Amino acid sequence: MAYVLTKSGMPIIKWVAEVLGLLMNGIYFVISKIGFPNVGLAIIIFTVILLMAMMPLQIKQQRFSKLQTLMQPELTRVQNKYKGKRDQVSQQRMVEETNAVYAKYGVSPTGSCVQLLIQLPVLFALYQVIYKIPGYITIIGNRIAEIAGNSEFVTTFTKFVTDTNAATLTRNFGKGETANIIDAVYGLTSKQWNALEGICTGKSFEGTLTGIQNYVHRATNFLGLSISDTPFDIIRNAWTDKPAFWVALILGAALFPILAWFTQWLTYKLMPQPAVNNDDQPSAVASSLQSMNTVMPIMSAFFCLTLPTGVGIYWIMSAVIRALQQLAVNKKLDNESPEEIIKAAQEKMNRKREKQGLPPQKITEQAHASTRSIEAESRRREEIRERSAEMTRRQVEESTAYYNKSAKPGSIASKANMVKAFDEKNGTRKKK
Repeated sequence: MAYVLTKSGMPIIKWVAEVLGLLMNGIYFVISKIGFPNVGLAIIIFTVILLMAMMPLQIKQQRFSKLQTLMQPELTRVQNKYKGKRDQVSQQRMVEETNAVYAKYGVSPTGSCVQLLIQLPVLFALYQVIYKIPGYITIIGNRIAEIAGNSEFVTTFTKFVTDTNAATLTRNFGKGETANIIDAVYGLTSKQWNALEGICTGKSFEGTLTGIQNYVHRATNFLGLSISDTPFDIIRNAWTDKPAFWVALILGAALFPILAWFTQWLTYKLMPQPAVNNDDQPSAVASSLQSMNTVMPIMSAFFCLTLPTGVGIYWIMSAVIRALQQLAVNKKLDNESPEEIIKAAQEKMNRKREKQGLPPQKITEQAHASTRSIEAESRRREEIRERSAEMTRRQVEESTAYYNKSAKPGSIASKANMVKAFDEKNGTRKKK
């Protein structure tokens, strides 16, 4: 009997998850046919294929980071030029001059953000696929369904979930529908499997459950660790229960957060580092990157310690692949001079203009023209301000002279003139 298994219901994410789920299902089907039905291996192959497909975006983002190190001195000069100026005119000029620098190098200030926004739905969808494997890998879902439709097992399993009262198990079990039971059985940790097997001894479905347990164990076991367990739980249970090879289990589980930290650190270390300012103080970009170099690897280690090892496999593999990509990008751009990089940007921009039906145009000329127009506009506005200040000064002088000469006797202006004359007279006497 076929069941509608639990899948992601998040808007947009569910459609992306469907596509990724088809890929994961196909990979698992192939490796099952050749005798390696293992979800951990499927996740590795899946990660490689997915990141290879996303390589143009990854390389574009990494190239943007490399170009930003070349642009940073020019961007810093623009920022220093308008440092402390908060008026609208100065802020507008700073934006215009900054955009001129980006145009010179043929990149968009929001280019990197767009690439990240494209990748985010893919990442969210991927986590949904890994968490809900039975819903996307039909072989596993159908195999567990053999026991999920047994009423005696459902009664026993419902009591087991209630007595165990584990947060993840209770959440997966949900309302106790067949699809939820399949999710809950798949998500059982090694310790929960052993406990469930103990209370099911002698029951009519024991043989079926044992066969499913053996299959799920083989499918979800990677290097001796269950991909449904978190490294933290594996370490804690191994330390408490002292099973066979418990030291090896602890070391294997500890490798996940350690490798997550190292691969993430390596990825950021390979990223181009922004130059410091003339005063040898790190720029805002450099300070931000330095913080990321410290915080992100630690966060990666924490995630891979507390999330299922299946997620950790993807996390580590993706970091390794990104590091290799960054090495390739660095090697290519390090062999290019800034002039060659700008020339490549010009050619790329011209190809885009050609597709839009526009004539080719040199980016450097465009940037220089933009800079000249900015300077001309600045001079024009400065002249307007000077003329306005001069007109105001003249109006004040003319108004003062008028009231000094035409003040009526007894008026405030007349009295002010008398006080002024008295002060001037007394001041002259004191000087004498």
